Amino acid sequence: MPAPENLFKKRLLAGETLIGLWCGLGTSVAELAAQTGFDWIVLDGEHGPNRLRDVLDQLRAVGTTGAQPVVRVRDDNRAEIKQMLDIGAQTILVPMIDTAEQAREAVRSVLYPPHGVRGVGAALARASAYGAIPDYLTTANDQICLLLQVENRAGIAALDDILAVERVDGIFIGPADLSTDMGHVGNPGHPEVQAVINEAIDKIRAAGKVPGILTSDATLNKGYAERGAGFVAVGSDVGALRGALTALRKTYD
Repeated sequence: MPAPENLFKKRLLAGETLIGLWCGLGTSVAELAAQTGFDWIVLDGEHGPNRLRDVLDQLRAVGTTGAQPVVRVRDDNRAEIKQMLDIGAQTILVPMIDTAEQAREAVRSVLYPPHGVRGVGAALARASAYGAIPDYLTTANDQICLLLQVENRAGIAALDDILAVERVDGIFIGPADLSTDMGHVGNPGHPEVQAVINEAIDKIRAAGKVPGILTSDATLNKGYAERGAGFVAVGSDVGALRGALTALRKTYD
């Protein structure tokens, strides 16, 4: 029996445009959001208050809904990445990738030898159904989807080198950090920022990898999708909840 098929990776590499939602508020909200028709849900361990056991609960909650979980780790820490994989994450998003060397090390972190250095403890792992998947060690690598987040001028400058790293499936462009680093704080829609983003999307596609991005601006999202972005996050649980609650309260003013 092989490792479970990564449907996010399958659909992404098939050329579909997958619509996602960023989730940072915890298990119940992630479960609710995953039931609303999104293709993928980010379980945010970088800016959200989510650690290993929190993510484990969310993977269990989201796993029955049809939405595909994408786990964003805090950084490129190899031990944390290993643990996230062992609890069942198959798609990992690593933030703040600035160099090709970081990209290569991220690849090594998510793959078992000989292609990587992921520690072998599958018999104890939820990922292998606690040892019930006998072929997990020999099939897991093919089902791991690695997404790297490029979100500042250094990462953009190194993008060609990052794209040359094998076994990277997609590059996520972080518009908030990028715009801030470019001197346009809080304004990712600035024409200078958009020009950089659009050029990056073109480069990523030309390199045979899949571009992704997050914005709540529907017009920008449509443009990114038409340009070839394959995984587009269109908002967050925080933004959606705040907007709905604010609108509800104003109903009674």
